[in-house]
Amino acid sequence: MSQPASIDTDPSMTTTAYFQRAWSEIADACTRCGKCVEVCPVTPTLPAVAAVPPAEVISGLFDFMGGGPLSEPTRRFGNGCNSCGVCIPACPENVNPRRMVLLSLPRMSAVDKPAPDAFQKMARATRIFVAMQLLPNDVLRMLKPPKARKVDVVFHGGCNPVRTPNLLFNLMTLLDALDVNYEFMGGPSSCCGVVHSKWEGDLKRGEKTSEVTLRRFGEFKPKQVIEWCPTCRLHFNETLEGYRQVEFSIDHATGLLRERSSTLRSLFTTPVQQRVIVHTHQGMADVGQNVVELLSMVPGLTIVDVIEEPGYTCGVSGHDRSPELKAQARPKTLEAMKKSGADALVSLYHSCHRQLLGEGRVNGFKVINYTDPLVRACGLDPWPDTMEPMAGRNDWANLVREVMPLLMQNHIDIDPESLLAVMPELFAGAEWKGGLCSFAASVRASSPSASGSTR
Repeated sequence: MSQPASIDTDPSMTTTAYFQRAWSEIADACTRCGKCVEVCPVTPTLPAVAAVPPAEVISGLFDFMGGGPLSEPTRRFGNGCNSCGVCIPACPENVNPRRMVLLSLPRMSAVDKPAPDAFQKMARATRIFVAMQLLPNDVLRMLKPPKARKVDVVFHGGCNPVRTPNLLFNLMTLLDALDVNYEFMGGPSSCCGVVHSKWEGDLKRGEKTSEVTLRRFGEFKPKQVIEWCPTCRLHFNETLEGYRQVEFSIDHATGLLRERSSTLRSLFTTPVQQRVIVHTHQGMADVGQNVVELLSMVPGLTIVDVIEEPGYTCGVSGHDRSPELKAQARPKTLEAMKKSGADALVSLYHSCHRQLLGEGRVNGFKVINYTDPLVRACGLDPWPDTMEPMAGRNDWANLVREVMPLLMQNHIDIDPESLLAVMPELFAGAEWKGGLCSFAASVRASSPSASGSTR
């Protein structure tokens, strides 16, 4: 179990001041030896980084953070970091190089502006994704902020995970089976703040978002906040370590399930006859270990293999930040599935699940999330995977026709032609790459159709 996410005696400290203080502490401790660059698995795939001494790359980072120019090797190193954490045990001064890079990314984004209006675009895209999969009451469950009440646990779904709602509903099924007193918080209204700070380079807006979410957690008087999203966990527990004093711990959801494994085991009364390969990541190895331990308890289930990929997650914040390394790793996962004859590939996080669903459609294998066999083992039905029928497709006109009825039921005012125009960008996550400009605040029209808003 993690300790409280933040312990600071000055509640008036701004995020900007906090980042400056945290960076100053790292600057004092770091000797610029470059060992983190040397051991980084991404470095060999980046010619601009590999071509210069590792110490020069790190010195360039400190020069930039001190107000100097951003050199190309340093820019490539920072933007290519997939947060795998391989560098952390390699540092002779016990500096956390992953945190060092994360603390520098707001300034890099402010200079590079890789994702302007990312939050506005993400929020509108997320609402459309949820509304094209769920009935109105379930949309509200995913997106509407709940009223405060005293609970033991707040289940924080975050922003992007709600795009794959079955995973979150499955976990809620398990929490219900374990008789956990919890409340769910999800959607853009409960963002951790990383989109504003890391992607837009706007620490002030990131601060406001983080503060609102932390305050909302506290209103429920929980003992524990459990995260689905690894980015939220990383942001609150590592990047913002020491930022605010809170009365609850923040952990990943699998930590709670593992803590209650003896009770969960007693609920596993139904055999699940499947042979699976488990997909995990380097960056938060404990989550993968938790999943393997939990699945090992499921009667009838056979874990054929565990395939670890780089980064701490799939998607734009993790694996996709180092596409050259991913191009080396992903074929090994696909080849393992092909040779093993396994019934399914088990995903870890929401971004992993969406990506692997597409891979499964192309390569002819089934993808399930780890929550699926856990729910089945309890003798319960998993939530239908409403993302699966949409994954890996490019017949956009057909897909628009399929989803429009649900969008209309959910009062999403977007006409079929407008939806058809943005469908490729929606499924490509274009908001993180400067796309989905029609969803940007700067071009927002007065009609609700521009935002894809719900009423």
